[in-house]
Amino acid sequence: VQLVESGGGSVQAGDSLRLSCAASGRTHYIYGIGWFRQAPGKEREFVGNIRWDDDKTVYADGVQGRFAVWRDTGRTTAYLQLNSLEPDDTALYYCATRVKPVAGAPRLVSREEYDYWGRGTQVTVSS
Repeated sequence: VQLVESGGGSVQAGDSLRLSCAASGRTHYIYGIGWFRQAPGKEREFVGNIRWDDDKTVYADGVQGRFAVWRDTGRTTAYLQLNSLEPDDTALYYCATRVKPVAGAPRLVSREEYDYWGRGTQVTVSS
């Protein structure tokens, strides 16, 4: 599975952005897609994810209520809506996918749980 992120940009605090993660290849093997971000000098951190079969979502505590993840009905694109952006949200945003088969019901909140990654899209928020 190949992933390509888009939609990043430079915005002011309080603005919104919508990021896209376009999947190609063996998309029927997708179990879930997650979003992560990495600011300069910091670890890559989990933002949110969506499970493909039932649209169940999980969010990091710091973005709950401001960010939203969903997917298109064609099951090839995931989105991350960023609202009420703050300077601390400045980072390179990545999407990643976990593919089937999957044992159990992993929460997909850590980097190690994902199989394929995109190259990221930059989000810069100024005050």
